[in-house]
Amino acid sequence: MFKPLLVSIAALGVTAAAPVSSFDPLAFFSGASRGEGSLKVLFKEAVPVRVQSLGTPDGKGGIVLRQIINEGAKPARERLWTMRPTSATTLTGTITDTPGLVEGRLRGNQLLLSYTMKGGLHADQVLTLQPGGRSVINRMTIRKLGMTVARVEERITKSE
Repeated sequence: MFKPLLVSIAALGVTAAAPVSSFDPLAFFSGASRGEGSLKVLFKEAVPVRVQSLGTPDGKGGIVLRQIINEGAKPARERLWTMRPTSATTLTGTITDTPGLVEGRLRGNQLLLSYTMKGGLHADQVLTLQPGGRSVINRMTIRKLGMTVARVEERITKSE
Protein backbone atom coordinates (compact mmCIF):
# COMPACT_ATOMS: atom_id res chain seq x y z
CA MET A 1 0.00 0.00 0.00
CA PHE A 2 2.79 2.47 0.86
CA LYS A 3 5.08 1.40 -2.01
CA PRO A 4 3.12 3.26 -4.75
CA LEU A 5 3.09 6.39 -2.58
CA LEU A 6 6.88 6.20 -2.06
CA VAL A 7 7.43 5.66 -5.79
CA SER A 8 5.18 8.65 -6.55
CA ILE A 9 7.09 10.87 -4.11
CA ALA A 10 10.43 9.71 -5.55
CA ALA A 11 9.18 10.41 -9.07
CA LEU A 12 8.39 13.98 -8.04
CA GLY A 13 11.98 14.46 -6.93
CA VAL A 14 11.06 15.04 -3.30
CA THR A 15 13.88 14.14 -0.95
CA ALA A 16 14.15 14.20 2.79
CA ALA A 17 15.66 17.40 4.15
CA ALA A 18 19.31 17.10 5.12
CA PRO A 19 19.88 17.57 8.82
CA VAL A 20 21.01 21.06 9.77
CA SER A 21 24.56 21.10 11.08
CA SER A 22 25.33 22.88 14.28
CA PHE A 23 27.99 25.57 13.80
CA ASP A 24 30.75 25.81 16.41
CA PRO A 25 32.56 29.00 15.35
CA LEU A 26 35.24 28.65 18.03
CA ALA A 27 36.21 25.22 16.66
CA PHE A 28 35.93 26.36 13.03
CA PHE A 29 38.14 29.43 13.51
CA SER A 30 40.78 27.60 15.62
CA GLY A 31 43.87 27.19 13.48
CA ALA A 32 44.49 28.71 10.06
CA SER A 33 41.82 29.78 7.58
CA ARG A 34 41.63 32.01 4.55
CA GLY A 35 38.87 34.12 3.08
CA GLU A 36 38.32 35.29 -0.47
CA GLY A 37 35.54 37.54 -1.60
CA SER A 38 34.58 41.04 -2.59
CA LEU A 39 33.58 44.34 -1.03
CA LYS A 40 31.01 46.48 -2.81
CA VAL A 41 30.69 50.03 -1.49
CA LEU A 42 27.78 52.19 -2.67
CA PHE A 43 28.61 54.05 -5.92
CA LYS A 44 31.98 52.26 -6.29
CA GLU A 45 33.26 49.23 -8.16
CA ALA A 46 33.59 46.01 -6.17
CA VAL A 47 37.12 45.25 -4.96
CA PRO A 48 38.61 41.87 -4.04
CA VAL A 49 39.13 41.05 -0.38
CA ARG A 50 41.56 38.38 0.87
CA VAL A 51 41.93 37.49 4.54
CA GLN A 52 44.46 35.21 6.24
CA SER A 53 43.40 34.21 9.77
CA LEU A 54 44.92 32.30 12.66
CA GLY A 55 42.75 31.44 15.65
CA THR A 56 44.12 30.38 19.02
CA PRO A 57 42.30 29.49 22.24
CA ASP A 58 42.42 32.26 24.85
CA GLY A 59 42.59 29.83 27.79
CA LYS A 60 39.17 30.99 29.07
CA GLY A 61 36.87 29.12 26.67
CA GLY A 62 37.11 31.72 23.91
CA ILE A 63 39.29 32.44 20.91
CA VAL A 64 41.66 35.12 19.66
CA LEU A 65 41.59 35.48 15.87
CA ARG A 66 44.44 37.37 14.18
CA GLN A 67 43.70 38.49 10.62
CA ILE A 68 45.73 40.03 7.83
CA ILE A 69 43.31 41.77 5.45
CA ASN A 70 44.06 42.73 1.84
CA GLU A 71 41.34 44.94 0.38
CA GLY A 72 41.80 45.98 -3.26
CA ALA A 73 44.95 48.07 -3.76
CA LYS A 74 45.08 49.27 -0.12
CA PRO A 75 48.02 48.23 2.08
CA ALA A 76 47.43 45.08 4.13
CA ARG A 77 46.10 45.70 7.63
CA GLU A 78 45.93 43.57 10.76
CA ARG A 79 42.81 43.06 12.83
CA LEU A 80 42.32 41.14 16.06
CA TRP A 81 39.04 39.53 17.12
CA THR A 82 38.27 38.07 20.53
CA MET A 83 35.15 35.96 20.98
CA ARG A 84 33.82 33.98 23.92
CA PRO A 85 30.56 32.16 24.57
CA THR A 86 28.11 33.76 26.99
CA SER A 87 25.54 30.95 26.74
CA ALA A 88 24.92 27.86 24.58
CA THR A 89 23.66 30.10 21.74
CA THR A 90 25.32 33.50 22.28
CA LEU A 91 28.80 34.96 22.04
CA THR A 92 30.36 38.32 22.71
CA GLY A 93 33.67 39.83 21.78
CA THR A 94 35.69 42.70 20.41
CA ILE A 95 37.44 43.72 17.19
CA THR A 96 40.43 46.06 17.29
CA ASP A 97 38.99 48.41 14.65
CA THR A 98 35.51 48.78 16.16
CA PRO A 99 34.54 50.89 19.18
CA GLY A 100 32.02 48.59 20.85
CA LEU A 101 31.20 44.98 21.56
CA VAL A 102 30.43 42.34 18.98
CA GLU A 103 27.25 40.40 19.76
CA GLY A 104 26.80 36.92 18.29
CA ARG A 105 23.91 34.48 18.15
CA LEU A 106 24.03 30.88 16.93
CA ARG A 107 21.14 29.55 14.86
CA GLY A 108 21.69 26.01 13.54
CA ASN A 109 24.44 26.23 10.90
CA GLN A 110 24.67 30.04 11.16
CA LEU A 111 26.42 32.60 13.31
CA LEU A 112 24.76 36.03 13.30
CA LEU A 113 27.07 38.88 14.30
CA SER A 114 26.13 42.51 14.95
CA TYR A 115 28.36 45.44 15.89
CA THR A 116 28.95 49.15 15.49
CA MET A 117 31.92 50.31 13.43
CA LYS A 118 33.73 53.65 13.37
CA GLY A 119 31.96 56.53 11.65
CA GLY A 120 28.45 55.58 12.75
CA LEU A 121 28.41 52.44 10.60
CA HIS A 122 26.58 49.30 11.73
CA ALA A 123 27.58 45.81 10.57
CA ASP A 124 25.48 42.66 10.42
CA GLN A 125 27.16 39.44 9.37
CA VAL A 126 25.63 36.05 8.62
CA LEU A 127 28.22 33.28 8.57
CA THR A 128 26.77 30.02 7.23
CA LEU A 129 28.63 26.73 7.71
CA GLN A 130 28.69 24.81 4.43
CA PRO A 131 28.16 21.04 4.02
CA GLY A 132 31.28 19.15 5.03
CA GLY A 133 32.19 21.75 7.66
CA ARG A 134 35.36 23.00 5.88
CA SER A 135 34.04 26.36 4.69
CA VAL A 136 31.75 29.21 5.71
CA ILE A 137 29.95 31.77 3.56
CA ASN A 138 30.17 35.24 5.11
CA ARG A 139 27.58 37.80 4.02
CA MET A 140 28.08 41.18 5.64
CA THR A 141 25.83 44.22 5.32
CA ILE A 142 27.07 47.64 6.46
CA ARG A 143 24.54 50.38 7.11
CA LYS A 144 24.64 54.06 7.99
CA LEU A 145 21.47 55.71 9.28
CA GLY A 146 19.60 52.54 8.27
CA MET A 147 20.72 52.68 4.61
CA THR A 148 22.91 49.92 3.16
CA VAL A 149 26.23 51.47 2.13
CA ALA A 150 28.38 48.36 1.59
CA ARG A 151 28.27 44.58 1.29
CA VAL A 152 30.87 41.86 1.64
CA GLU A 153 30.51 38.38 0.14
CA GLU A 154 33.26 35.97 1.21
CA ARG A 155 34.05 32.27 1.37
CA ILE A 156 36.18 31.33 4.37
CA THR A 157 37.98 28.00 4.12
CA LYS A 158 39.84 26.03 6.80
CA SER A 159 43.49 25.53 5.88
CA GLU A 160 44.88 22.02 6.06
